Amino acid sequence: MDSISLRFIDVAHPDYPAELELRFRVLREPLGKTRDEVAFPFEKESLHLVAVEDGAVVGCVLFNPEGPRSGRLFQMAVSPAMQGRGLGARLVRRLELELVERGVTHVHLHARASVVPFYEKLGYRTRGDPYEELGVPHRNMERDL
Repeated sequence: MDSISLRFIDVAHPDYPAELELRFRVLREPLGKTRDEVAFPFEKESLHLVAVEDGAVVGCVLFNPEGPRSGRLFQMAVSPAMQGRGLGARLVRRLELELVERGVTHVHLHARASVVPFYEKLGYRTRGDPYEELGVPHRNMERDL
């Protein structure tokens, strides 16, 4: 894990295509979605944090501001080979530090039901009833920073 660097990038960065590919492989391809369904219309306005090891993007998490002090964490993805080693938590914590520096005080997200415990360990709490998104059970979650 020491050889992994975390860095913020934008859509013009050379690592952005690799970020999109990771998001496709981890989040969309297993659901039968296409590469065209990976990018969001608000990618340019979003904050992108990637984890890079030996030149390869192995993790990412994004944040879309929805106001001066709040927004949505989304597209959290970690390469299957890296899962279960703390990289996801490291990404979220680093993103949260940056958000606090920018004056953000509240984060919400749409969590797949299978990862609710991961976010709960990081201090997020569920809000509202379960629902389906992209054919997968989800929960809304939130956290004050």
